[in-house]
Amino acid sequence: MPIIVRLDVMLAHRKMKSKDLAEKVGITEANLSLLKSGKVKGVRFETLEKICKELNCQPGDLLEFEP
Repeated sequence: MPIIVRLDVMLAHRKMKSKDLAEKVGITEANLSLLKSGKVKGVRFETLEKICKELNCQPGDLLEFEP
């Protein structure tokens, strides 16, 4: 998969648990887990915006293109 999701790295940097982020963003832990593992076909900009706001980061901190 050419798009790598680095959400787990950012969570570790921010010392935040997935459970807490899911609650603050308003998505289920299961959906957040799928996003972290890269097993999703897409993510809503609204959700990405909320994640970035909570983690105080940019979308590029969470997503990486690897050819």
